[in-house]
Amino acid sequence: ALTVRFITRRFIGDYDPTLEMIYRHVAVIDGEMVHFEILDTAGQEEDSLQIEEKIKWGDGFAVVYSVTDRCSFDEVMRLCFLINHLHASPKRSGAEQPPVVIVGNKKDLQFDRMVSTQDGENLSKALKIPFYEIS
Repeated sequence: ALTVRFITRRFIGDYDPTLEMIYRHVAVIDGEMVHFEILDTAGQEEDSLQIEEKIKWGDGFAVVYSVTDRCSFDEVMRLCFLINHLHASPKRSGAEQPPVVIVGNKKDLQFDRMVSTQDGENLSKALKIPFYEIS
């Protein structure tokens, strides 16, 4: 939903959240035209080789979890460390670390919340990665 909303600028309630998709989008950011290729993994469970290949493919990452799902939050640290490890490997010498943000989604579902804002902020500070909560 986050990716679709970024591209269409509106919320689409009916979509299949289990499909992995690559979206292509052009946006003007700070007066510059930017071409995006967004791989939305849809949070699918995958083996570590598949995850590593997808991380190697990316130039920037939004690690998204649901504030209503503690297990998705528990994966954030592992994914951030994996991103850091794979992009710091000798094969990528000279390359800077890619931008990474942590995003807590479904902020509006306060009654179903299992992960506090403070939990997200604490993880963000520990990993030195920006954090946002959104709906």
